[in-house]
Amino acid sequence: MLKVAVFDEEHEKDLEEEINHFLAELDDNQVKDIKYSVTLTIDDDGEQLYCYSALILYRI
Repeated sequence: MLKVAVFDEEHEKDLEEEINHFLAELDDNQVKDIKYSVTLTIDDDGEQLYCYSALILYRI
């Protein structure tokens, strides 16, 4: 059976830590694919806001 796990963080290092923690619980052959995305927007004050996200497709 395939499942997905979605991660979303404001900082790239936070996303990396969350994914590494999740992957440590899986065997290497369970991970089927990882999709990564970065989104940038500018708020009303002109500040850049980043969203780092990843979707992991894995087999249980």
